[in-house]
Amino acid sequence: MAATTTPTVSRDLTTFGARWADAELHGDIPRLEALLTDDFVAVGPRGFLLDKRRWLARYETGALVHDLFTWRTEHLRRHGDNAVLLGVQSQQSVYEGRDVDGHFRATHHLTTAASAVPAHGSSATSATVRPAWRLAALHLSPIEGTGPESLAGGPGPGSVTGRRG
Repeated sequence: MAATTTPTVSRDLTTFGARWADAELHGDIPRLEALLTDDFVAVGPRGFLLDKRRWLARYETGALVHDLFTWRTEHLRRHGDNAVLLGVQSQQSVYEGRDVDGHFRATHHLTTAASAVPAHGSSATSATVRPAWRLAALHLSPIEGTGPESLAGGPGPGSVTGRRG
């Protein structure tokens, strides 16, 4: 089956990426619960695996704190009820007291959930309903040659100079 991506699907997938990045930045467990599938699995930048419970536990325990967390979609493809997003995740973060800053090439595998959201401009009772996208898998790979100094884009608006306490 050929990959097909309509403008609406592209917008939905791009919006998903922004919502996910904002939830990660703020350690928003309820939003992440809703955005991740129950069987979500992530491959970390050093090859470790985290299921949904362990992914969320990093925030519940306070072990992971982000000062900066961004996502930029570079390629997206839809294949039926699934989509693959390739992009760049940049973070300025602390995990268990250690800096874990970096830029990562990321692959997101999204799928439509059993739940659905009303199509733009329609009510929840309308017959026009589009599927809700949820993140089923994530794979991170460090981008070589990008150091922590490049994360905030240099001095100026949006620069990060400290850690959240």
